[in-house]
Amino acid sequence: MKVLFTTIFFIILTCPLLASDFDFYRQSGERSGPTLLVIGGIDGDEPGGFHAAATLITHYQIQRGHLWIVPNLNVAAIIKRQRGKMNLKFASLAKSDSYYDEVSAIKEIITNPQIDLVLNLHDGSGFYHPHRIDSQRNPQRWGQSCVIDQEKIAQAPFGDLQKLTTRAIAEINKEIPSKNYSFKLKNVDTNNAAEDIPARKSLSFFAIRNNKPAIAIEASKKQPVNMRAYYHLLALESFMRQMKIDFSRDFPLTPEGVRQVIRDDARISLASGRIQLELNNMRPNLNNFPLPQSAKPSFSTDNPLISLQPEGERYRIHYGNNRLALLKPRFHPVDRTISDIGITIDGQEQQVPFGTIIPVSDKFKINTLSGYRTNVVGFAKSGQPDDGRTTISKNQLKQKYSVDKAGKIYRVEIYKKNRFSGMVLIDFRPMSTKKEPLVAQTARKGKIKIERHN
Repeated sequence: MKVLFTTIFFIILTCPLLASDFDFYRQSGERSGPTLLVIGGIDGDEPGGFHAAATLITHYQIQRGHLWIVPNLNVAAIIKRQRGKMNLKFASLAKSDSYYDEVSAIKEIITNPQIDLVLNLHDGSGFYHPHRIDSQRNPQRWGQSCVIDQEKIAQAPFGDLQKLTTRAIAEINKEIPSKNYSFKLKNVDTNNAAEDIPARKSLSFFAIRNNKPAIAIEASKKQPVNMRAYYHLLALESFMRQMKIDFSRDFPLTPEGVRQVIRDDARISLASGRIQLELNNMRPNLNNFPLPQSAKPSFSTDNPLISLQPEGERYRIHYGNNRLALLKPRFHPVDRTISDIGITIDGQEQQVPFGTIIPVSDKFKINTLSGYRTNVVGFAKSGQPDDGRTTISKNQLKQKYSVDKAGKIYRVEIYKKNRFSGMVLIDFRPMSTKKEPLVAQTARKGKIKIERHN
């Protein structure tokens, strides 16, 4: 097994189907500094951790130091929405074990001489408390805690784990809305514990045994996903500040800000950007969905938690551990002679690139070129095979054919004979909820290394 490194200078990912191996990202500031490794998704049923790690990739920029991120270590468990057993595989592991390749690869990353601190993101049960209060608040719970295996690692630059963690907890708790959700320090004292405790087999203790400071952050599963990710990001920012890793982000770090980030990142494009789907509130099935004829259809996204997986003769969109729309494909060769289409939107003519989600208030008309055919999915007019050059209002569309459950977003497909040229989504949502047109494959500013483990 080897790790394959591919450098891409934008955050957009073009991924084959069945990408079951984890992603590895590195951001480096213009000024040198220490290196923080952040790992999310070792357990597939802990979305707060892997959404926080993905948000570091999509919405943070590093000015000083280095940030290494594995957002989806256990991809198979995330897709299946299962806990998995990977975190108990770090003491010893046979080559025949199904986790062998992934565990070997992450061990190699953890022990890289450049790594100064490892943070492993989890969502834990209940609320950790050093004394028993009730069934959800007691020493056996893990939620709302920062977990260390020992107080210090001698001679490591960030080896005073208790000091680092105590300060981070104080900073987190300043921003928490209720004392009931405050974070606490949990020292499992792994070296002095019984030989068979699970912590001895964990990723964090593997790092400790290799002289790498490591801390696990546990947000409570009793909280909504955006709140868990919010707590993780509060902790991550505190540790980065303590390490003097300078960073910026493009959203307000509030529970609502994190919720909006998770929603805004929910987009996927297909057919080399000729199709784009917004993944929020999608219908469970999209039938007769045009896809390019290919042995391995691909997709693009700027969020590593989004994937497209075969499911029988269909394809399922996943976002983290959420199973979204099931696409029933209709395969076509692709016509690449045009990249946009003229649309008259509420009386104003525009040239709209394929892959755009375009706001419409009242009505639209597709100004189809000669030799091309328009299919507005959900619009049916007897004796009219081409829906182009026809003014269409929302009340002429059948809601059951919309892309979203609310009946506000509709597919417009363009063909040249039997070849698929591209798709535009017509968005009838209220102006208060709409944004500027969303164009597929728009890269964010900045540069990031993307290294895919295969």
